[in-house]
Amino acid sequence: MEERILKKSAIFITLISICICVIVPFFSQISSTSQALLEAVKEYRTKTKAERLNMTGLELLAYNNKQAKEESEEEPEFDSQLRLELPLGVAGQDLEIAEDYVTQTIDIRIPYADEEYFYDYPMLGSSDHIDSLSYENESGYGIVEFITDKVYEISSSYDENYFYIDFLTPHEVYDKVVVIDAGHGGNAPGATKQGIYEKDIDLDIVLELKEIFDTSEDKSIGVYYTRTDDSNPSFENRAGLANKSDADLFISIHNNSTQSGRMSNINGTQVMYDEKKADVEHGTKGLAEICLEEVTAMTGSSNKGLVEGNEIYIIRSSEAPVALIEVGFMTNQTELNNLRSKEYQMKVAQGVYNAIMRAFAEGY
Repeated sequence: MEERILKKSAIFITLISICICVIVPFFSQISSTSQALLEAVKEYRTKTKAERLNMTGLELLAYNNKQAKEESEEEPEFDSQLRLELPLGVAGQDLEIAEDYVTQTIDIRIPYADEEYFYDYPMLGSSDHIDSLSYENESGYGIVEFITDKVYEISSSYDENYFYIDFLTPHEVYDKVVVIDAGHGGNAPGATKQGIYEKDIDLDIVLELKEIFDTSEDKSIGVYYTRTDDSNPSFENRAGLANKSDADLFISIHNNSTQSGRMSNINGTQVMYDEKKADVEHGTKGLAEICLEEVTAMTGSSNKGLVEGNEIYIIRSSEAPVALIEVGFMTNQTELNNLRSKEYQMKVAQGVYNAIMRAFAEGY
């Protein structure tokens, strides 16, 4: 009896040993295969991210849209043009938006967004109106930069997880649009007399005009400025601001001097227009006449008439009715003294404002 039991036990132990010898390598192979699969998936993901890191912003936006569609089998649903995912701990109100209308550049600063934010938090939406899209990290902020094809106003909203962006044309926001240009600037001082630069007088007048618009109760007019500091935008950007905002009017503020540059008795206000578009109803010549009448009426300056100006880049390149106002002669001592006076600059600004409002009232 004991012998039979011992025999059976030996057989059972032998069978168990055989099973162990067969099964353990099998499980080991499964484990090895699973590990290999995991490594392959990990390698795939790493490779995909590396590839995305080499994409341009617009390429990455297209990639994100395609991935989102494949994962959900339908287009992602949201009403706005673009959707940015907010990093953990960042609220929508924490984002800062800065717009440079002259270069059509829009920067969105996102706190605590690291170098890989753009790739870890996919942006979705339409690339319509966007010429360039990029991302950089600076001083604890992630900065998403858009360069658009025209001038747009940003309309934004947000919820707990996302920040939404729409690009609105100026005429979707305002009834009328005007572009104001302060001539010269930066390393282009313009006429210079007695240590006084034309660029500074031009800017001072424009800043007075900006004050009038900023404090006006009428917010139906959108006003864009080529410069509000001592910068010197290119001629292309100055005219481009008018064209890319679909401006109704383009006004450029300058000051004059005699051809010789010597002090003289010549004084008064002139306005330049595009003589090659002079016959257009509500066009450049009519606007120039309005500006001349209103500025001289407000300042008491003598009327020196209209001047053909098609040879001037910003005049011939403007699609909007354009008037370049030569407010006064810096080579006339009395006029130079006036042009330096804040009181006189305010009168000039009021005259330009009156001209703009009159032009709009007359159907421009």
